[in-house]
Amino acid sequence: MPKKQNCSELTASNLLYSLRCRGGSAPLHRISFSTTVIQSLVDRGLVKVQNTGCGFLLSVVERQ
Repeated sequence: MPKKQNCSELTASNLLYSLRCRGGSAPLHRISFSTTVIQSLVDRGLVKVQNTGCGFLLSVVERQ
């Protein structure tokens, strides 16, 4: 049987997929996901928030 994922994990996966489709980053004010989902990705080290001077940018962390 496949492992069940909870709703927040699926939502976090959707946000990560959305960021990758947008070229790897998006302005934080344009993202319509909850702060809990964004924070969970930041805590896992998958995304980072950058201050650009005129707003905040959420971007995918590149793994090597």
